[in-house]
Amino acid sequence: MAAASAVLPETGTRTASAAMIWSALAVVYVVWGSTYLAIRIVVDAHIPPMLGMSSRFLVAAVLLAAFLALKSGTARLKITRRELAGSAVVGLLLLAFGNGAVAIAEQTVPSGLAALLIAAVPLWLMLLRVGGGERPRPLTWLGVLIGFGGAALLGFSGGDTSAKPWSVGILVIGTISWAVGSRYSPRLGLPKDPLVATLYEMLFGGTAMVLIGVLRGEPARLHVGAIDTKGWLALAYLIVFGSLLAYSAYSYLLANAPISLIGTYAYVNPVVAVFLGWLILDEHVTTKIMLGGLVVVVGVALVVTAERRRTPSAVPNQDSSEK
Repeated sequence: MAAASAVLPETGTRTASAAMIWSALAVVYVVWGSTYLAIRIVVDAHIPPMLGMSSRFLVAAVLLAAFLALKSGTARLKITRRELAGSAVVGLLLLAFGNGAVAIAEQTVPSGLAALLIAAVPLWLMLLRVGGGERPRPLTWLGVLIGFGGAALLGFSGGDTSAKPWSVGILVIGTISWAVGSRYSPRLGLPKDPLVATLYEMLFGGTAMVLIGVLRGEPARLHVGAIDTKGWLALAYLIVFGSLLAYSAYSYLLANAPISLIGTYAYVNPVVAVFLGWLILDEHVTTKIMLGGLVVVVGVALVVTAERRRTPSAVPNQDSSEK
């Protein structure tokens, strides 16, 4: 929590700095790249996916609310009805339908393949931008296509392909939901304080996950005594780092950085996932994997370059994300 508050401003009135934006982006790059592995460990530990992810976000929301109330008083948690509605929409799109789809899919989809499919998020974002009348720079298009090509190379570098078609379909739907929520969140009148926005998004998203889990019959499949230590540790990691730290950083980026720059995390995450697989699980790293990682980095560099040229200021603001 201390790390999160170091990355994010205490209130939404403070002007974003380049250092804050890049710090938040680095957190999203690294931490979310590791959450694919953590989610897979959770579902492999016989924790039902929607109930597991709902506990992840609801516990994180309670901890964040307690931290903010103790630090600044309960007045900081007060928001308007419009902000409440906007937080609910984003929580549903990003967490319940987006993150929830990942957890459900990873029951059969390997974490590396899941990271590959999530790499399609920037492509959906580009289509949404074009549908909204925008004309991204050619260099941005080139970076997106190269980045996705590198992620595809990672996916086809000898990984497990036992994923069921319905799981892949759910994951694709989840990526679309995440892209829609990311694209339109600045227009929904969210709380100006990014930490407060994160709190309510996790609260609504986690509550929706509980309802979805009940509809899927997950309570009947939950056997607490059968969950091993690795499952609990992975869930704790998702609460502290995946939710409190990384999702808070992502919420901050949505309010302060261009959407194309934010979307580059989907290219870096597969690289991180492959590296952690090699480091922790002793997975073999092939030449194709190394080449794919290099291509991903090139794609990210092109998108970053295009966004810097598109905005004259070194520090983008909320308006720049809508250009």
